[in-house]
Amino acid sequence: MSGAALSRVGRHGHLRLAFERRGPGTVLTRSGFTLPLQVLAPVALDDPAAIVSVLNPTGSLLGGDRLVVEVEVGRQAHACLITPSATKVHRAEGEPAVQDVRLRVGAGAFLEWIPDHTIPFAGADFRQSIEVQLGEGAALVLVDAFSAGRVARGERWRFARLESALRIRDTLGWVLIDRFVLSPEHAWDGLGGTEGAPYFATIAIVGELDPGDLSRRLSGSGGSSLAVGTLPGRGALVRCLAPDAPALGQAIQLTWDAARQGLRGWPAPRLRKA
Repeated sequence: MSGAALSRVGRHGHLRLAFERRGPGTVLTRSGFTLPLQVLAPVALDDPAAIVSVLNPTGSLLGGDRLVVEVEVGRQAHACLITPSATKVHRAEGEPAVQDVRLRVGAGAFLEWIPDHTIPFAGADFRQSIEVQLGEGAALVLVDAFSAGRVARGERWRFARLESALRIRDTLGWVLIDRFVLSPEHAWDGLGGTEGAPYFATIAIVGELDPGDLSRRLSGSGGSSLAVGTLPGRGALVRCLAPDAPALGQAIQLTWDAARQGLRGWPAPRLRKA
């Protein structure tokens, strides 16, 4: 065995998915993965989207893990990607855990990227990048959500580093460039940060949408704080602060439903998870 193989730390997982429009519906036409990434068969629901669950059978990420997710949604297709539960990131003694997500959405297609939140444990080092390329008239709902740690155990803001970069482009240029880098040297839960809320999320919505109508639909956020801003060209950006995991889930569901209603006139599915 080579020295490079002996010194390699972590698991390298790759997931490739492709969706195409077939008649009135969307089908999963390509599915390839290497552990620790895996997908389940599309969920059979009375919904216009092909709904696919992405999972990590090991249940968590460790330092040195490298995950790459590539999704292509063909012209006029509609895909929805979810996860069955939150993603746990364990302490990193050396290399960080890295996840790169690359999403390509064809002309007139619609992609919903709705994973559960990420939980960075004490000492965790997690670095994520999400790149989205949208074709002409394509629509997107994308969730990027986190907790401050294992909140129920009183473990907050004790990770080593938490980083997430989101870049969205369409045929006219940049729609959104958004990035944060958090480390425990700063009080992120204070004024100008999460203001005491240990759960937070960014939800990007791209498409022909009235941000004012979206804001009105989000008025009943159930204890969470939601702020709506306008994206250049079309769409909206929603920031969410939540007091606990159920409230975060409710706020994301509310925003997803409002975004779907505004973009397509359909409600978001209610997905039962274990």
